[in-house]
Amino acid sequence: MKQMELEQWAKRADSAQEALEVFFWNEAIEMYDIETPCPDGACNTVFHYWWMAHAVDVLVDGLLRTGAAGYRERLSALHAGLLRRNDGVWPNELYDDMEWMALAWLRAYQATGEEGYKETALILWTDIRTGWNSHSGGGIAWQKTQLDYKNTPANAPAAILATRLYQAFGDPQDLEWAHALYDWLQSHLVDPDTGFVWDGMNRTGDGGIDKDWKYTYNQGVYIGAAIELYRITGNRDYLEEARRTFAAAVKELAGPHDGILPDEGGGDAGLFKGILVRYAAELALADPEDGAAASFLRSNAEMLWSQGKAADQVLFGPDWNTAPSGVVQLSTQLSGIKLLERMAVLTGTRRPNAQPSF
Repeated sequence: MKQMELEQWAKRADSAQEALEVFFWNEAIEMYDIETPCPDGACNTVFHYWWMAHAVDVLVDGLLRTGAAGYRERLSALHAGLLRRNDGVWPNELYDDMEWMALAWLRAYQATGEEGYKETALILWTDIRTGWNSHSGGGIAWQKTQLDYKNTPANAPAAILATRLYQAFGDPQDLEWAHALYDWLQSHLVDPDTGFVWDGMNRTGDGGIDKDWKYTYNQGVYIGAAIELYRITGNRDYLEEARRTFAAAVKELAGPHDGILPDEGGGDAGLFKGILVRYAAELALADPEDGAAASFLRSNAEMLWSQGKAADQVLFGPDWNTAPSGVVQLSTQLSGIKLLERMAVLTGTRRPNAQPSF
């Protein structure tokens, strides 16, 4: 592939990151507005804690790709803004929310060396572990007010976090946590026949599994946990499990003719595709000989850029086949940026001299 073709993904990621800053950053609160347009910040009636965690993640993507100081500065401001907005503490009531925040600030620490980010991740990890209990044979609860409801969103990201903490700091107990979380998830919420990942169990107190809740998100986080354990252990069973779930996700959720991920809606669901994209890219990086995940991501990225981008701005909605109009939510913008940043990584492009506009 020609160098110009390789560099296009980095340039597209640059433009999407710039749009995030121009259209969403709110200096008054040192956080992103939850949608655009948002005159005078009036849209910010809800604190979307976990959306902000994913905003941290895409800033880290930009920093790792470019090395630009602007990303460091924005991370510092966002760290302060989030802590202030959360009443001076990091934990909240939702275990999955905290896991995303911990994952993001751990990555930020590894990218910058800022000890405050490491402290944030470890504070959250201590709180997250309190969610494990004996209901349904183990696993972490979804929220502190419903300790008997266990789901993939609260357990797979925790497994990813535990593996990354182990890799970063070498505490063997973190690896034990990763294995326990992964094993519980695999035995309770993964279809043994196909590898497709179900959402949760005992939500209504009857022990039932929510098999009809078919989300890209759940496939992504299980793939991510499997890939991290494969990297640590070298056990190819984990790689095979990731491959199997990826194939099931594409078969079950992507368009049968074009392979494009579905419109799952706005709000929280606007982030779902971006999560699958991030961890499908990890599969592609860990398994370069296969090529299926990389090809899948390329098709989706080409569709997003050619059809799913607003006509006059680099803004993305929930449908990657259709340009957005009117209000664009932060969640869907972040998913689009994730896809473009992953394509820049997969094509090996870095822009060390690129400077964001902030």
